[in-house]
Amino acid sequence: MSGCTETGKPRIAILMAVYEPRMDWLREQLLSLNAQTYPNLMLYIRDDCSPTVPFEEIQSCVQDCIRAFPYEIRRNEENLGSNGTFELLTREAEGEYFAYCDQDDVWLPQKLSCLEAAMAERTQMAYCDMEIIDGDGRKIAGSLKEIRPRLRYVQGEGLAEAYFFRNCTAGCSMLVRAEAAKKAVPFPVQTVCDQWIAIVAALLGEVQFVEQPLQGYRQHGDNQTGILTGVDSKASYRSKRILPFKERLAAYRQLAEPSPEMAAFIEAREQKHIRSIWRYRGFSPYEAVFEIAMCFLPDQIVKMFLRRSS
Repeated sequence: MSGCTETGKPRIAILMAVYEPRMDWLREQLLSLNAQTYPNLMLYIRDDCSPTVPFEEIQSCVQDCIRAFPYEIRRNEENLGSNGTFELLTREAEGEYFAYCDQDDVWLPQKLSCLEAAMAERTQMAYCDMEIIDGDGRKIAGSLKEIRPRLRYVQGEGLAEAYFFRNCTAGCSMLVRAEAAKKAVPFPVQTVCDQWIAIVAALLGEVQFVEQPLQGYRQHGDNQTGILTGVDSKASYRSKRILPFKERLAAYRQLAEPSPEMAAFIEAREQKHIRSIWRYRGFSPYEAVFEIAMCFLPDQIVKMFLRRSS
């Protein structure tokens, strides 16, 4: 199902993982996909064994909403989680480009056309800014940067090490060459898949940023991702924000040799070597300062800070 249509446009495969969807939000997202102006699309959907939403109800919603292009919908044999489901979708999808899709956002009609237009010869991934919408679909911010002041979008070449430590590209905002996405498989278990895909794409070539917000990114109480999700103490910070870098570094080494400074910074954070953390703080300045302070602060103070920051 890959290749070009008579329009000459390469196929974009939209990859959607679904789990316990709120059906009105899912319908709104599907209708926004159906309204895309890009002429050569294929939608792949996998339900990750939703326990209370019947698969038949999801199928019926997709059938009602998607009329402009073909789709495939399947249900996992067991619950795989977000990373596992998107990995399975990445393995089975066909097309020249992959667009990763959440179940509760709303895409502007021109989103995929704009991102595809940004894919130059060396470009492995293009991504866009996003408006923020609430549970009722009302716009609450014109850009993701308005609610994440420290966010800095990047573009160009040689960005793999920057992405390694801090991700500025939401998976739902990216269009990536299929070859790069498939090279990212298998996804490291302790790294969110969109960050790993961005790392691999940056290793292979250029990243382009489209400043225009091309979708509504829904913020609600059940959003899955966040830098400090599940982090509420020194121990949980260490297990979720420091130790996973060892696994990520091992996966990175399968594709490229990290710089000695990058490897030294990861080791220093793990071993709590304060001087080395400070020396290599340029890789992740805010985290370096916090982790040095954490060496001296009691756990109760750290917990208080983490509660206020989450």
